[in-house]
Amino acid sequence: MKYRCLVLDHDDTVVNSTATIHYPAYVAYINQHKPGPLLTLEEYFSYNFDPGVIPMFRDICGLSEQEMEEEEAFWVEYVKDHIPEAYRGMREILQDHKQKGGLICVVSHSFSHYILRDYKANGLPEPDMVYGWELEAPLRKPAPYALYEIMKKYELKPEELLVVDDLKPGYDMACAAGVPFAAAGWANDVPKIEQFMRKNCELYFKQVKELAEFLKA
Repeated sequence: MKYRCLVLDHDDTVVNSTATIHYPAYVAYINQHKPGPLLTLEEYFSYNFDPGVIPMFRDICGLSEQEMEEEEAFWVEYVKDHIPEAYRGMREILQDHKQKGGLICVVSHSFSHYILRDYKANGLPEPDMVYGWELEAPLRKPAPYALYEIMKKYELKPEELLVVDDLKPGYDMACAAGVPFAAAGWANDVPKIEQFMRKNCELYFKQVKELAEFLKA
């Protein structure tokens, strides 16, 4: 194995969820509770990338603190009944890694119980550790807390991990901990995101099969 531990983001890295679940939930909330201009799907991807989900809702969408709490509660209820599909080829990557004795950890802005549900529903091997949105805000991505905890628990060096993520918070987290990073570029074709990732990341994969080939090489 090139890396003992794969540290995976969840949404738009392992499962196709923004276009099929999170964006539709946002549209439904705005239409029902705060009618007005909507972000396009490309804009939603772009602002979620940078400055991030909370500044996007607060500063760009103009939601108050109370409205942000209401939107999160609406999203939680929406996600209960919508399970995203794993990207084709992801199951084989994770199964192969586990069969070789590797570790799979998840660091995500989704809740851990939904992540575990999605893994089970898609026939993916259960992660060894999951750090989700339920963490206190200062400990979530882009904070490197989860990576330090993974390295401590399994006695790993930074170079023994590979973070795979589609967004800037994951990149920032990996950089802060000195951990190798691979950009997952298969969820969208937003130029702003791809340009940043290609310029700043040593590893960039436009298709899941490219990640699989890299890990096997």
